[in-house]
Amino acid sequence: MPDLRVLVVEDDPVAAEAHRVYVDRLPGFVCVGLAGTAARALHVLSHEQVDLVLLDMNLPDGHGLDVVRRMRAAGNQTDVVAVTAAREVAAVQAAARIGVVQYVLKPFAFETLRDRLSAYARQRRAAESGQVVADQDEVDRLLHPATSSSVPKGLAGSVLDRVVTLLGDREGWTAEEVAASIGTSRITARRYLEHLADQGQALRTQRYDGRSGRPKVEYSWVSES
Repeated sequence: MPDLRVLVVEDDPVAAEAHRVYVDRLPGFVCVGLAGTAARALHVLSHEQVDLVLLDMNLPDGHGLDVVRRMRAAGNQTDVVAVTAAREVAAVQAAARIGVVQYVLKPFAFETLRDRLSAYARQRRAAESGQVVADQDEVDRLLHPATSSSVPKGLAGSVLDRVVTLLGDREGWTAEEVAASIGTSRITARRYLEHLADQGQALRTQRYDGRSGRPKVEYSWVSES
């Protein structure tokens, strides 16, 4: 199957570039464009071949769900993955009702998007090959694909996402602060932070503690707004 062509719709340039880099790192996917507004997204979709849209919900000229509704009204059935900070249950349910295939909360680690897009690609390949389901369990797997993160051995995807969320709240987290917030040891928290730093998703900065005079390492999120 040829690479899936992805349009990233995100009004923040830093986040848009981060999402583009994420997509291009995934085998079988290629980013074919960035759109910072609803109008630009609809224009690209009407002129370019796009297989999947990574769509932010809060755009300067309209809501992401309105973009999906206008796509469908124009006969465009391109699949949509919501990539957004909107956490209201009503927003998630509304997205599902109009056919959004995945809902990814920002900020997130690369592994989170990778796992969800990989699950989407498997579903798409199965559909295009004419595969039939064998039983109810297989139906359930198709409708609710496993998204357990394939993060490095010894790390848990759910904990990694919690660390990412913390880093997105403010700058300058120490391992001790993260450990206290998520209920782990300092050593465990540092493993997650170092993983994100090694992946280029967190900035590692050394500062000196004004009280003790000792150096301390702080971590800040750099890939998302």
